Amino acid sequence: MEHNKIDNGTAFDFGKTSFDYSKYRDIYPNSMYQKLYDIGIGRKNQKILDFGTGTGVFPRAMYKYGAKFTGIDISEEQIEYAKKLSENMEIQYKVCSAEFTELNSNEFDIITSIQSFIYFDREKVVPEIKRLLKKNGKIVVVWMAWLPYECKIAEETEKLVLKYNPKWTGAGYKRSNNDSLNIAPDTFEIESEINYTENLEFNYETWAGRIRACRGVSASLPENTVQEFNDEHLKLLTKLTKEPFEIIHEIRICVLRIKE
Repeated sequence: MEHNKIDNGTAFDFGKTSFDYSKYRDIYPNSMYQKLYDIGIGRKNQKILDFGTGTGVFPRAMYKYGAKFTGIDISEEQIEYAKKLSENMEIQYKVCSAEFTELNSNEFDIITSIQSFIYFDREKVVPEIKRLLKKNGKIVVVWMAWLPYECKIAEETEKLVLKYNPKWTGAGYKRSNNDSLNIAPDTFEIESEINYTENLEFNYETWAGRIRACRGVSASLPENTVQEFNDEHLKLLTKLTKEPFEIIHEIRICVLRIKE
């Protein structure tokens, strides 16, 4: 995948991260899932389509609440891992783009995009969302990011990623000050927003694995460079902190509906 506004047009492939992604990217806190459920997302028998599902982290976590999930992703590798991790769950998966799903019109109560909407072509995906949603359907956009200006470990980790991948544009995230995740204000209106921070616990292995699985490392660097990066990252962590340690993250949720 390439996007001229992401990593200065450098190609990346999350399929290359699938092993680490399946093991280390299931880090969203229970509080996030509970907040979504409390505002009516994931209720029993809702039909939910998860855009950019990756290894199925979101549908697998929300499955216990009773919704009926379909997850889509352009990466065959990611979907293969999603299927393996969902063997005892009735979750449907499909390899396709969010912009052209070939799924039935007016099929879903909710479409979710967890940490993925920045990768879509908005001119193409917005009409597809409108086509797929039932009347009064909703789209839920979620973004979770560490805060490097408030956490030394995150700050130094970003510096190391940039040393190996100077074109990476994922660094330097700041608190959003409740700015909206409204993806297409001419088409959608905000129903509700949630914005909060939470400290997530890691150890050397889980933080290193989480970083390897990010766009700036395994998704875009050669394998030998990834290994070199990882070795240096682990040495850095042992100098910075004892384990376990916490990384502050901001979690943003925006629920939108189609304007009438």
